[in-house]
Formats: sequence, C-alpha cells, structure tokens
Amino acid sequence: MIPKETVDLILDTAKIEEVIGDYVTLKRRGGNFVACCPFHNEKTPSFYVSPSKGIYKCFGCGKAGSAVGFIMEYEHQTYPEALRTLARKYNIEIVEKEETAEEIAAREHSESLHLVCDRAEKFFVESLQTREGRSLGYQYFRSRGLEDETIAKYGLGWSPSSRHDFTDLAKKEGYKDEYLVDSGLSIKRDDGSLYDRFFERVMFPFHTVGGRIVGFGGRTLRSDKTVAKYVNSPETEIYIKNRILYGLYFAKNDISKEDKCYLVEGYLDVLSMHQLGILNVVASSGTSLTEGQILLIKRFTENVTIMYDGDSAGIHAALRGINMILREGMNVKIVLLPDGDDPDSFARKHTLEEVKAFIASAERDFIGFKTDLLLEEAGSDPLKRANLINDIADTIAEIPDAVKRAMYISDCASKFGISEDILYDRVRVTRERISGEAQREKEREARRVSEPVVTPQAEYRPTVKDPLVDNPVTAPSEEELLSLLIRHGTDFLSFETDSPYFSDEPLTVAEFIDEGVDPAHTPFLNKAYKAVYEAYFALYDEGKTQERIVMDLLNGEDRVVASVAARLAEPSHQLTMKKYADSLTATDSWLAKSVPMAILSYQEKVVDVHLLRLKRDLAEASPEKSNSILMEISSLMNTKRLIAIRLGKDNDLK
Repeated sequence: MIPKETVDLILDTAKIEEVIGDYVTLKRRGGNFVACCPFHNEKTPSFYVSPSKGIYKCFGCGKAGSAVGFIMEYEHQTYPEALRTLARKYNIEIVEKEETAEEIAAREHSESLHLVCDRAEKFFVESLQTREGRSLGYQYFRSRGLEDETIAKYGLGWSPSSRHDFTDLAKKEGYKDEYLVDSGLSIKRDDGSLYDRFFERVMFPFHTVGGRIVGFGGRTLRSDKTVAKYVNSPETEIYIKNRILYGLYFAKNDISKEDKCYLVEGYLDVLSMHQLGILNVVASSGTSLTEGQILLIKRFTENVTIMYDGDSAGIHAALRGINMILREGMNVKIVLLPDGDDPDSFARKHTLEEVKAFIASAERDFIGFKTDLLLEEAGSDPLKRANLINDIADTIAEIPDAVKRAMYISDCASKFGISEDILYDRVRVTRERISGEAQREKEREARRVSEPVVTPQAEYRPTVKDPLVDNPVTAPSEEELLSLLIRHGTDFLSFETDSPYFSDEPLTVAEFIDEGVDPAHTPFLNKAYKAVYEAYFALYDEGKTQERIVMDLLNGEDRVVASVAARLAEPSHQLTMKKYADSLTATDSWLAKSVPMAILSYQEKVVDVHLLRLKRDLAEASPEKSNSILMEISSLMNTKRLIAIRLGKDNDLK
C-alpha cells in the first residue's frame, strides 16, 4: 500500500502538461495547451490542458480529469498503478507500508516470477538471431508475412531445440529452481533435474493489460502429429488464463478510441490484422473464450465483433461466444470469413480498405447470423423452425437489459412472422430458469465454503463510462450547486443588511448550500452528483483549503467524482441563473444572489419530482388513497408557489 504522504508527493510533483505531453503533441494557446483528443478521432483540436488548474478536458467527447486520471484512462491502469507510473516518471521512491511476513513473501515470489518471465522473453528474442533461430523461427515468421518491425514490437522469439538451454542459462545467472518451475518455464524430473518446457518452438509472449509478461505460447514447426502444435504456459499466480487476452496490451487504446473490439482465435490472426492497420483486435490466447476475458474487453468497450473461421469449428465457437458476451450486457456482431480463410490469411490477401469494406458488409447481428445458419437446415419443417425460434429466444433471454431484449424480440417476431407475445413468454420462462440455476449454484457454493478463502484484492475499474444522470429533472440544479461548491466553496457570502439571508456570522458558500440543501431530507437524486457532494464535504470538514479540496477531488481514486469535478471546475460551465452573471461583475455580489437562487431552483426541482411521483400514484390509487394523495399534491403545490415567488417567477403558476 502506498503511504498517503507519498501519494501527496506524487500528485504535487506531477505536472499535467508534462504527463500528457508524453502521449500527445501539445500546442500552447495562451495559458493553456491544446491537442487533438487521444480518446476519440478528431481533426480539429478540442482537447485542452490547463497547467494552472492541473486538469484536462475534451470538449468533444467530454473526458476530463487530472494527471493521474489521464494515466488511468489512457493506459487503462488502476489507481495504484497510475500512481506508480507517475512515480517512475518523476523518480519518486515508493516505500510500501509495513507488510506482514506472509504478504512480503507472496509479493517477492510474484515479482520473482515476473523477473524470470522477463529474462525468458529476452532469451527467446536473442535466440531468434542465432543460426538455428534465423533458419527456423525467423523464416517461419517471415513466411507468415510478418515484418521485422512486427516481430520486434510483439517480442516474438525462438526456443532452441536443446531441451535445457534456457534452464541452464537461468540457473547460471542465479535464478532459483523454485522460480523456474513455478513460472512454468522449466519442468522438474523425478530425479530433481530441470529441463525447458519450451524447446524447438516459435514463441509468443503473453502480456497483461499493463504490459508485463506473464507467460508464453509456443508453436512447433514440425509436421509430426504426435507433437502438440501449441504448448502454453501452465497457470501460475501471475498467469491466470481467463484474465489474459493476446494482443490486448497493444490494442487497448484503439479499442477505446474505436469503441469496438474484434475478437479472433489465434496469435497470427491478431498479428496480421494489427500489421495491416486494424489495431483493435485481440485473441483468447489459445483457450476457449471465458467470462473473465469478456470482462477485460468490457473495460474498454461494450461492442464486440466475433471474427472466426467460416468452418464448423469457427461457427461453433462463435455460437458459444454470442451467449457469453450478451450475458455481460454487451453488444455482439459476427463476421464469418469466406470458407478456407481465417483473419490471418484474409488480412494477407487483401488491402486495408478491402478488409474494412468486407467487415462492414459482412457484420451480422446474432439473430441474422443464427437465422441464416440454421434456417436452411430447418427448411419448411415446422418442428425444426420452432426449435430455431426457441433457440434465438433463449439467446435473447441472456440479455440483461430489458429495452434491448424488447428490440430483439420485435426483430425476431418480424423475421418469422409470429406474435411478440409468444416470444415474450419463451424469454420469460428462460430467464426464470437461468435465474433459478444461478441461485441454486450460489446456494451450492455457499454450502461448499467452509472457511474464508484469501483472494487477491479485486482490481479497481474506473466507472467514468457509466451514465451520470439518473434523474434529468434535478440534474441541472445539482450541477449548478456542485459548480458553486467547486469554484467558490470556501468563499464567504456577503449579504446586505436588509437581505433575509443576512447574519452576524457570515457563512461560506459551502456552509450555506449544505444548510439549504439539507441532504438528510432532500438528498441529490443523481448518484454521481451525490458522490461528488459528499466527497467535497468530507474534505471540507477536514479543514482543507479550497485549492486542496479541488485537487483531492481531481486526483482521487473515484474517477466518476474526478471526472465530474474536472468538468464543473471549468469556467465555461454555465450556471442556470445566467441573468445574474450577465448583469453583475463583482464576485461577492454575484455569489450573494446566485447561491440562494441556485438552492431555491434545486428545491423547486425536488418538489417537481415528488409531484410527478404522486400524480403517477394517483392514477393507480384506490378511492380510499386518492384523498390523501390529493392533499399531498395540494401541499406541494403551495410549496412550489412559495418557491416560485422567491425565484421571481410566480406568474408562471397563474
């Protein structure tokens, strides 16, 4: 765990223009810098970096934050990882807090496995340049159309035909047998001697999302059917197969930028597509697609296009993948390549423009894919057609979002000319069955668990892509109040003596808003804005300065809070009480009028929300309950009228 004082030192040292300048070309514009946004495609720069505020903001896609937030977003790192990245840049030593002996041993063991894998990758790359490596491994890569730049970029290598070259070298350099075996790079014989797991194979290293090497895949060049074509590293504490996607480290930024991921099957499929110029492509590392791998993709996009071979095995794998991807609430399309082609061979036969054009024309949603695939077999047989429709309905049932389910049901009903009600019944029954099975599995798991199991801490996933607005009625008013807090929270309010808000003990903007909003009774209705509000006052109550509060919000681990704070800290954010901003220039006078008006505006919107709820209740209420609801409505209308009078718009109610 990184000590707080070290975190503060990192955040205080990092200069946002220096950090972002490592990734994009910044051009000075006045006191700020501008660039084309690295998070979406644009020709006219709309990405601004403000050194004075320590924030960045794109006025095109809306992304905003601080230096640590940029690293998290661009590199797709967790908060601690981003802090370590900044620490390395500024040569700040991180001394972790005191750990237990077991924690130290586990960390050192994992780090040792990483070091062994790093050394192995270097060994395989160097071996590719030997006489044997060039005549076998290098020639193979070249025969598959891979260029030298691609071979070097992805760390491709060669494991010599000797069964002990790497093991002998590693032991000579001081690597312990324990780490060689535990990393899966060496195998121990019964007599205790070690030999290489990989020999006489071309090598493909596996990278984590952050770029660390954790394992390898080795392909034999022999045609001998008794020799396994591929051998992969066994699972270790650092290489967990369902958390690794081949090529993701190189593809992640393009997946985010394009908001789409192409999912293929093999290493060479990824490499050939990347080399062609289609970079948002990953593969499942020689394993069947898993839920963990799908969740990895979901960190960067919710849109997946499966691009498998057009043979029966590829079709079967695509069918399996569809349900798994839909189950996670993601959108899935399928592209089947011409029979006899895989993404590797197809990419090598065609230009970039031709491949893009083919994908655009061949992409199908899962209903069209399954219909075309199975309808020919079903023909006019009513039983087979019914099974096909039920199969598609069962796939629709996997979709967690009710609106998406409804759209697919409508599409399916239209295709087959049947009633939507029939499909709804099938989907409902299937969802109940799925839910029941999931519940029973939870119960079985609970019975199996007899003692707590220590697992690695779950990785933090930024949630800046989640919708920020839960209630559009109160959202503008909540934004307005937050903007006042973030820009003027510690300023004192100066009311005239004849003002109803005048007090001998002046309040700050933050104190006045907190009293007026009264979160215990009228809490913010939008979760993201409520989180910012609570985070602000947690820091305010610690006695921090306004500048420190804002920087802590921007640099905090909660990236939703940081993103909202960055956006509202910008002077360009327009308050709804604009008529006061237009007519007054003195900040204290402007605040004295704007803050009370903002609170009243918020209170009015809260009343509107309650009125909407009561009117809905009234439409379904029994005669006995109608009278009490009508009384509540009448009371709220009186409250709304009083607020309108104070806002100066009571004529609106007449």
